Amino acid sequence: MGLNLIVESLPHYARFQCIEGNSTFSIHFAEELPKGNGVWVYFECENLDKYVDELIRKGIVFDEMPNDKSWLWREARLKDPDHNQLILYYAGENRLNPPWRLK
Repeated sequence: MGLNLIVESLPHYARFQCIEGNSTFSIHFAEELPKGNGVWVYFECENLDKYVDELIRKGIVFDEMPNDKSWLWREARLKDPDHNQLILYYAGENRLNPPWRLK
């Protein structure tokens, strides 16, 4: 697929880096198709807190305000009209080079 494996947390998670550029693609294992929370889609935002504030001013409702996660990303969460989980995040250097990156 043109991806390099950079994080492996089997059997539940893997992160790949595209061969060209700095884009990444992550997958998370699910025992069955999502019910209730639907699909989780991540969008990286460099100025996460400012962007979330702008969206709130426009009437967007968040389920979880920006906060630091144990996997070294800062995230805010909301749901789309189909109840899919949308995660706005900022990972900085940790997206491509987390402390647990594969050698």
